[in-house]
Amino acid sequence: MTARKLKIGVVMDPMSTVAYKKDTTLAMMWAASQRGWSLHYLEQEDLYLENGRAMGRMRDLEVFHDPDAFYRLGDVVATPLAELDVILMRKDPPVDEHFLNAVHLLGFAEREGVLVVNPTAALLMCNEKLFAQQFPECIPPTTVSANDKVLRAFHAEHGNVIFKPLDGMGGSGIFHVAEDGRNLGSVIEQLTLRGKRQIMAQRYVPEISAGDTRILLVDGEPVPFGLARIPSAGETRGNLAAGGRGESRELTARDYWLVEQVKPVVKSLGLMFVGLDVIGDYITEINVTSPTCVREIDSQRGTDIAGLLMDAIEARLDARV
Repeated sequence: MTARKLKIGVVMDPMSTVAYKKDTTLAMMWAASQRGWSLHYLEQEDLYLENGRAMGRMRDLEVFHDPDAFYRLGDVVATPLAELDVILMRKDPPVDEHFLNAVHLLGFAEREGVLVVNPTAALLMCNEKLFAQQFPECIPPTTVSANDKVLRAFHAEHGNVIFKPLDGMGGSGIFHVAEDGRNLGSVIEQLTLRGKRQIMAQRYVPEISAGDTRILLVDGEPVPFGLARIPSAGETRGNLAAGGRGESRELTARDYWLVEQVKPVVKSLGLMFVGLDVIGDYITEINVTSPTCVREIDSQRGTDIAGLLMDAIEARLDARV
């Protein structure tokens, strides 16, 4: 491993919104700081181009294990992004035009030699709902369409269906339509914006009652423990943001099989930190933008997942040399 002191940029949501007890990005920053690496904070709006060169209005950042004062920010300094060794792109979804523009700007830094985690080409290509569709043997029956007739036919075939937008996060915009088809028309109309927006319809997987398990991959290798997000009473969504309860579980043989199916593609795209969402025997999503659940697994299992990621980043930089 390299002995040099790395400079780590972090593009993220405002520090004032960070949840001290559970934030995954904070775990990453603690792990980097523990290694003596310097941290440099940016929000999406701080990225810009100057004569074709990637720049950032950066602030030096220190992080502490103190819930009442866990960070300190320095003054804003306009700096070429190429002065950084690594940039962690940790801005939470939605993946909207602002996010995509920021990723494009980070691509300029990448071309100057900065390691962006995850790589910008993969962030632009891998919609978190659609990425999993590359692995039809791993997913429940699914269709993606904006067409009312196509979506109604899918419901008629499968009876019990989950409808969701392609750009949602945290369980937002997810609808469960049972066999009776109650509210089917209004759900389709609302989600597709009257036939103008593609959405996903997926056969309901009843094992969701036992939890939607997040499996984390660090440079393609699975953490041996996942986090089952168990829905609260009356809910079909296990997302922690929707009130789900997190319970760490050892990966099953089926989980490892699913990982092996996606691993070659994950590795080929250079993805260093990925979250698979698994319900029962199926992958429902592959998260590449800002995967979470590190803190919950670490607290229940004594793991150091962010440390594993920092080791992988060091190894990736060493391999370049």
